[in-house]
Amino acid sequence: MISFLVALLTSCKNESDNYIDPRGTDYAGSESCIQCHKTQSESAFHNSHFKATTPATKENILGHFKNGRNIFVYDKDTKLVMEERNDTMYQVLYKNNKEVKAYPFEVLFGTKHAQTSAYWKNHYTFELPISYYKSINAWATSPGYSATSTNFERQIDKECYGCHSSNMASRYITTSSDSITFMSMEVEDFMNKKTLVYGIDCERCHGPAKKHVQTHLKFPDLKLAKDIVSFKKLTRQQKIDACALCHSGNDKAKIKSRFQFKPGDNLSSYFRDIPGSRDSIHYDVHGNQLGLLSQSKCFKKSEKMDCMTCHNPHEDASQNLASYSKICMSCHQETKHSQMTLNTKAGKLLANNCVECHMPKQDSKAIRFQKSNTAAISSYSLRTHKIAIYPTNKK
Repeated sequence: MISFLVALLTSCKNESDNYIDPRGTDYAGSESCIQCHKTQSESAFHNSHFKATTPATKENILGHFKNGRNIFVYDKDTKLVMEERNDTMYQVLYKNNKEVKAYPFEVLFGTKHAQTSAYWKNHYTFELPISYYKSINAWATSPGYSATSTNFERQIDKECYGCHSSNMASRYITTSSDSITFMSMEVEDFMNKKTLVYGIDCERCHGPAKKHVQTHLKFPDLKLAKDIVSFKKLTRQQKIDACALCHSGNDKAKIKSRFQFKPGDNLSSYFRDIPGSRDSIHYDVHGNQLGLLSQSKCFKKSEKMDCMTCHNPHEDASQNLASYSKICMSCHQETKHSQMTLNTKAGKLLANNCVECHMPKQDSKAIRFQKSNTAAISSYSLRTHKIAIYPTNKK
């Protein structure tokens, strides 16, 4: 037993030296974090950030593959069936009950609210036309797809991976200055699936950690973190920028790839506002949480409030709404509700559920889908990050 532990510890100690990360030799890989950060790792490795993309294994795929719940009907002659074949999962297209082609699940996007999938073809990924939605516990069209005709040719841009993964090697092409920002931009071309680092891992948010791992394994008694980005030492804006990289929408002109961003960088070096866009842009509840939060008086008036005031990035958002109310009440202890609100809302609800009224769920205009055999278009409801007094709560 002792010899086994010695071998295990030796393996851990040498892991950072042997690991080769597609991002470069400064990276250690998230597995190297476990030995010293067990609590954070156990939580982070199961949250939605880490599972923003995952390999399409049978265990990772959400949705049904049997009992008639695996069929999407386009018309009387056309259907798509989710099937398992030799441990690989497929979306199989049938015409007049004859198989046309089987498309494999190879990359999965999302796990918390819904999950869409992609297959590889000629060094690019293409979205599969049917996705799984937890709100209906069923398969339905991927966002924006038709419920009457199939489409397997929607290419997933590299920028999608910029927010759903930690890295993927590619070829960069520098374009000439565009007519809006007058700045050159980098465009990614050709993706190498062997270099895909799935999900948002530790080093995506904390920066390259190989030197940090080596230092602390050599000097285990060090109390202060060395050679790593500590969010406690970042400015408020730097903290916000680290989250805004992926939570501030896609309405800006890209200057550099998101993959090049390191914690502590200024987001303004990566994106530029398009003149006039803020006058007409709609901040959707999916993907632009910062855009909505920045419209809130709470955020505008605060000098300290940032994303981590309410969220622990190592964990999924808490379902205990009372925990958020405690954060609200730390600043709003003297706030008085209107008489109408007092007459219509129970006192316990007012004290323990601020977000239900002031951050209500709203339909996303970006996520719309159709179920099999129906023309009705459904929306996905997500909680808005614009903290406000909504019409139903006004006098």
